Amino acid sequence: MTKCAAPPFATRRYAGIELGGTKCICTLASGPDDILDQRTIPTRRPEDTLSAIVAVLQEWHDGRGFDALGIGAFGPIDIDPGSLSYGHVLATPKPGWPGTDLIEALARPFNIPCAFDTDVNGAAMAEIHWGSGQGLRDFAYVTVGTGIGVGLVVHGFPTRGIGHSEAGHIRVPPMAGDDFSSLCPYHDDCVEGLASGPAVIARLQGRSPENIARDDPVWNPIVDSLAKMVHALVCTAGPVRIAMGGGVLAHQPHLLERIEGALRDSLNGYMALPMDQPYIVAPALGNQAGPLGTIALAIAAQEKAFM
Repeated sequence: MTKCAAPPFATRRYAGIELGGTKCICTLASGPDDILDQRTIPTRRPEDTLSAIVAVLQEWHDGRGFDALGIGAFGPIDIDPGSLSYGHVLATPKPGWPGTDLIEALARPFNIPCAFDTDVNGAAMAEIHWGSGQGLRDFAYVTVGTGIGVGLVVHGFPTRGIGHSEAGHIRVPPMAGDDFSSLCPYHDDCVEGLASGPAVIARLQGRSPENIARDDPVWNPIVDSLAKMVHALVCTAGPVRIAMGGGVLAHQPHLLERIEGALRDSLNGYMALPMDQPYIVAPALGNQAGPLGTIALAIAAQEKAFM
């Protein structure tokens, strides 16, 4: 994907669908400062969820229409247009969703330009266009919520290969003394299994997340696991900046400074991080990074800039 030129927002309308593990956000917009409509649909069984999304898209299509569609989905998904399973959900732990054909369900009925990518890749591109990554070509966006996703942009393009980035499943050694059992059904020591939103809830053992103090020991293994994941990102891809958001961090913003501190300690001077400003920042677009990511994808599709 290349950086999109500013479109004539007054005459173009874009639809975007962000499919998350807990909810899906449908956005109709002309640009980041002109959101025309936005709907939230709970993520349930594929047939129920997708039919509800199509109903929203059809309503917009029957109105003034839209010029392109961007779909950003939780992963893993097949984003290779040359693959027989392009547009399908792959081995997700979310029951009922593996094998679901998102392109067929959401894009085929409307016969318009469509871009399909992970929700976090979309969010990363939105932050590069309009948020905390402006002017950067090497950037990472991390979301810590129902799962842990990483949109990794290298030299202006989301990473590609045998699949998209799944850095949330990097395996890390648990913090010394941490005997928590990973919630990931695939890995007993990956970051998502140890530090995602559901892992935080499980670690709290019935306590309400909203009432947890900044210095509560429960945050120590969360910071440790996330810092180890970010260490791996720095040493492999070298993003110039990392934005970290999602429900867990949005409610506990103090964790960003702690994660950066742990990262710097872990790197131990081996990699040169900027000293005059934070390296790990909150997304400038806030909770709109994901939804606006799908609009960035739609704009790229309309301009044929999506690869």
